[in-house]
Amino acid sequence: MGVFETLKQILGVKAEADATRAADPDDLFEMTSGYITMEANLDYEPAGEAALCFADVDSTRFAAAVDEVEAIMAAGEEETGTVAELHEDDYGYRWIVLVDDNFEDLVTTIQFAVRTLVDEGFGSRLLAAVFAFQKPGDDRAVYWIYSFRRGSFYPFAPEPGQERNDRIEFKLQSTLDGELTVEDDRGYWYPLWPDDPDSHPWE
Repeated sequence: MGVFETLKQILGVKAEADATRAADPDDLFEMTSGYITMEANLDYEPAGEAALCFADVDSTRFAAAVDEVEAIMAAGEEETGTVAELHEDDYGYRWIVLVDDNFEDLVTTIQFAVRTLVDEGFGSRLLAAVFAFQKPGDDRAVYWIYSFRRGSFYPFAPEPGQERNDRIEFKLQSTLDGELTVEDDRGYWYPLWPDDPDSHPWE
């Protein structure tokens, strides 16, 4: 899994300690209008994939909550065609990876999963929701990442060699700020590097 710093540190303890706004699962619905602006103003289209990252805990209650989330995912696949895969990365973090050409289905499914974990008392285990976008004919993806510990979105535009495209990230920020709850402090725009430069952060 492509996270070269500990997720608990970069999206967990420090971000939570410095948080200025509580996370709200309904914030994720901001993406349902944000993606339209991405297409209209920046020519970025949804890549058809998104993911939710959360920390595991050795608890039967937590296992039952995750089972409930998996049941929601299975029901969603039958109803909307959203394909979900749940797996654990090399760092011990869990990912729900979703695939669906309908972006609003992706957002709704992630929000259902988040709401379930929050309602079951495990909101503190949530780390990030990640939404991928691409321009037609361009294999490189850019991302909007929602940090549950900060209660805000931030852009991530990775380049080969563990570099970031600051120009694209600032363009994303300036275009979507006001439509998304964008993190003001760039110090919290944490990168989620993939192991393979051609892969998504969750791969």
